Amino acid sequence: MTALADWWGKTPTYEIVWLGIGFMAQLMFSMRFIVQWIASERARRSIVPETFWYFSLVGGAMLLAYAIYRLDPVFIMGQAMGLIIYSRNIYFIRSSRKEDAAANGEPAAHSAQ
Repeated sequence: MTALADWWGKTPTYEIVWLGIGFMAQLMFSMRFIVQWIASERARRSIVPETFWYFSLVGGAMLLAYAIYRLDPVFIMGQAMGLIIYSRNIYFIRSSRKEDAAANGEPAAHSAQ
C-alpha cells in the first residue's frame, strides 16, 4: 500500500486528471459493447443499436484526446480512423430518417426525433 501512496504523492495533479479522463473514455467506449450485447440478447439476433454509434463517437473522441496527450501515434491513428467510421454511420442513420420522413410526407422537423 505504501507504493500506491508514494505514487499518489509523487504524481502531478494534471497526470491524475488525465488518467481519470482516460479511464472515463475507456468506460464510454466500452459501453457501446454493453448496449449492443443487451440489444442483441433482447432481439435474439445480432443487431447494432443507434446508441452504439453515439457511444463509439464520444468514447472515441475522448480516447483520441487522451492519445494526443500521451503522444501515442498508434493510438492516435486508430482512434482518428474510428471517428470517421462512427461519424459516417451516424450520418447514414440520420439521412435514412430524413428519407423515410420525406417518403411518408412528414415534415423535416419530425425526422430529427
